Amino acid sequence: QVQLVESGGGLVQAGGSLRLSCAASGRTFGDNSMGWIRQAPGKEREFVAAISSSADNTYYSDSVKGRFTISRDNTKDTMALQMNSLKPEDTAVYYCAAVETVGESIVVLTIENYRYWGQGTQVTVSS
Repeated sequence: QVQLVESGGGLVQAGGSLRLSCAASGRTFGDNSMGWIRQAPGKEREFVAAISSSADNTYYSDSVKGRFTISRDNTKDTMALQMNSLKPEDTAVYYCAAVETVGESIVVLTIENYRYWGQGTQVTVSS
């Protein structure tokens, strides 16, 4: 089991920045590929970014590429999402998620493959 807790959400004006954090506990954090997924009201979940267990591979959706940066610190069992140049369309609940990929440092790009989820943190970007 891996327990995930997000923090750092809030209200920000368009063009501003926020940094989301995800703290993990339980099984070995370094064995897990991690991702950020968001869901806006009335919309389906949308994949945002992913990072491999060793942080040597990252992936970003086209909608956030160049604005968001995913990172992780395996010594502290944490993951972060730095969000810059925020837009109103970035408004959503942001979830961190994890899946065990022991022996492979790969990014997981299918939302349904993530096994562990946090409770989510709200990000609201005003225009």
